[in-house]
Amino acid sequence: MVDDLEETACLCSFSNFFYYAFDETKAGVKGLVDAGITQIPRFFHKSISDDIPVLKDSQFSVPIIDLKGFNDPIKRKEIVDRVREASENGGFFQIINHSISKSVMEEMKEGVRRFHEQETEVKKAFYTRDYSKAVMDILVEYSKQVMKVGIFLFELISEALGLNPNHLYNMDCTEGHLVFCHYYPPCPQPELTMGTNKHADMDFLTVLLQDDIGGLQVLNDNKWIDVSPQPGALVVNIGDLLQLITNDRFKSVEHRVLASHDGRRISIACFFAKYVNPTSKLYGPIKELLSENDPPKYRETTVQEYISYFSEKCNEGTKPLDRFKLTKKE
Repeated sequence: MVDDLEETACLCSFSNFFYYAFDETKAGVKGLVDAGITQIPRFFHKSISDDIPVLKDSQFSVPIIDLKGFNDPIKRKEIVDRVREASENGGFFQIINHSISKSVMEEMKEGVRRFHEQETEVKKAFYTRDYSKAVMDILVEYSKQVMKVGIFLFELISEALGLNPNHLYNMDCTEGHLVFCHYYPPCPQPELTMGTNKHADMDFLTVLLQDDIGGLQVLNDNKWIDVSPQPGALVVNIGDLLQLITNDRFKSVEHRVLASHDGRRISIACFFAKYVNPTSKLYGPIKELLSENDPPKYRETTVQEYISYFSEKCNEGTKPLDRFKLTKKE
């Protein structure tokens, strides 16, 4: 037993050493692929096996909501009803006719590709783990347009909760957003690793632009469901903070991205929460949604406190949102 423990400790030590050595190259995963690796480093191996089945042809699929004609009161009510149903059940939906032009979306994906496929020495100048620093080109225009979409989505979600359309906007849920540009190169051993591990998002709302490669899956009824790419669509999902302020009415669900042999995968995720220069504003269950039969389930928290706790616990296999639940005595 001692030998087994020593071997495990030794493997962990080597894994950490190679991880830091990898980080120092400032070449990223694409640098490994460019170097022609055929076996991925051990520190990229999945730490926990996932026995949850993947359903290809299931009764559940991620809803596609057409926003066309939202100014018509009857059509708008239909849209709000579909947003409510998706937010209460799967926590994920896709939207089409959302006002961001195809040309801007394509240029955004192309901009991510161009950046990551530059020479490594050029990219090293931008390598950082400080999220307050950024690389901007087409990102500026896309960020402006996705903010408009986000504000409109918060209107629909407010109405779906039976609130004034500006309720979530007035709570500053749209005050800040962070854009992550992901580039997943082809993986030589996708069965050993993940593109992105299982997690829920630590924001109010996420709006994702993905290419046609696929790989995004959402956990529904303890089964993995593919979020199939749709032409011109944006993927929308509820974040932990929205579940907290809606007192569990709308659900933040876990999702992941599979690694793949098949070409590069590009996605751009916009997370709505004030990550940079966060305020001391407290967020708790919305009072208008509470009643004697539905008392608050969570304590108040700041965005910064939630993000800090999430960052510490996200790799421990627990749900950070549970940490903020109130006990019966509270």
